[in-house]
Amino acid sequence: MRSAFLAFTAFFALAATGVTAQEYHPAFQPGQFKGPPAGRVNEVMVLGTPHLSGFPDTFRAEQLDPLLERLARWQPTAISVENLSGLQCDTMRRMPTRYANAVRGYCSDTTAAQAASGLDVPAANVEMERMLAEWPQDPSAAQRRKLALTFLAAGEAPSAIVQWLRLNENERVAQDGLTEELVAALNTRMVQKNETELLAAKLAARLGLERLWAVDDHTASWHIPAGEARAYGANLRGVWDNPVANASKQAHEILFARVDQPDGIMDIYRDANTPESALGAYQADFGPNHVEPSEQGYGRRYLSYWETRNLRMVGHIREVLGREPGTRMLTLVGASHKGYYEAYLDQMHDVHVVSTDTVLR
Repeated sequence: MRSAFLAFTAFFALAATGVTAQEYHPAFQPGQFKGPPAGRVNEVMVLGTPHLSGFPDTFRAEQLDPLLERLARWQPTAISVENLSGLQCDTMRRMPTRYANAVRGYCSDTTAAQAASGLDVPAANVEMERMLAEWPQDPSAAQRRKLALTFLAAGEAPSAIVQWLRLNENERVAQDGLTEELVAALNTRMVQKNETELLAAKLAARLGLERLWAVDDHTASWHIPAGEARAYGANLRGVWDNPVANASKQAHEILFARVDQPDGIMDIYRDANTPESALGAYQADFGPNHVEPSEQGYGRRYLSYWETRNLRMVGHIREVLGREPGTRMLTLVGASHKGYYEAYLDQMHDVHVVSTDTVLR
């Protein structure tokens, strides 16, 4: 399957011949200076994941158990996910002319939780941080329900799910500020076909962690003027219709069709985390957009969004690592981000990237 990603390398070699060689490279390379630091190093394992929402109907949550077991043995002390933070969504809501589409697509509605808690997103984030700073060793069910409500009001629904999973089933009730509406929403979200809930939140609860870290970023999203939106979308679809992308799609369809077979999930995740897959994502998408020749520069505008988004996502990860030096972080992200994540993280002095071969092979 993986060889399909490399089958059309010559196509892109031809495209690259028109690019002027870059003769200057800075001598200072931050990634060459890795310490060692005083104390335990920061470790980050980047698990590229297909989006589970696209899996066939034969997929069942329990098929993830072998992967969960392997990830748990690595014992991460923090887990980050491809979700927007409540604070970023709150900021984006204040700029609807630029971010309305991103808010609709990526931000959870905090209205009901705000009404139940009396806290808007910024105030709930302050309260969330206060509660976690004073969190007891053995919290009561009431305390977990209250923290779940505060996470919801803060726009941190994935972390609310972690608290919900840490409760016994008979403790998942509408008390301590949680309404029946919010309880129903938590119960629904807890089992939805999504890697954040079925992998990250489950793993965090199993490991005794109290939260997830939302590190996605859509502040580089821009509003395409109405007169350009159709042409821009058509242009992207045309670029994506290329030999490497089509071969990749066919290979993935074969893999996903085997999701219910022994080792089916592990085969999917092994394939998504190879160096060939990272290069294949570039050859199928970002490389062709880099050389896309439209007068409006649609491909390069898309590429700007993509690179900026990854840089900011990695910046959020780096910020989390700075909260407690010596963190061992597992970060789950869509597989096409993995190559960029690892390359950018490896440029940082106090970050050591750990190969997923540690858990997948």
